[in-house]
Amino acid sequence: DVLSVCCGCVYSAGVSGVTVLTQSPLITVSKGEKAKLDCNLGTVTGSPPRWYRQTPAGVLQHFCHGSGFSASKFTSTHSSKSDYSLIISNVDVDDSAVYYCIFKDSSFKEMLSTG
Repeated sequence: DVLSVCCGCVYSAGVSGVTVLTQSPLITVSKGEKAKLDCNLGTVTGSPPRWYRQTPAGVLQHFCHGSGFSASKFTSTHSSKSDYSLIISNVDVDDSAVYYCIFKDSSFKEMLSTG
């Protein structure tokens, strides 16, 4: 079985210009493998992102918050102030979704990156 995870990017206007949030493009992995979704916050500073996903049925689920979050299925990590990753272990067909990396910058404007 093959799983496709949809990712993309959203552009959001910031106080000093345009802020670009980017995530991994569409990725495809086989059942049982590990999927890694990257989220780059650019120059925006603030709290770590919250991870959401939207299922094919349209249900939006919040399932992971902050760097260091770990459950048997999902792990959130970061390698710098702007680079975060969501790792999905033992991928299953039920993990097919559009994943979102959402955070608030230091001025509390909510930014969204779809993935």
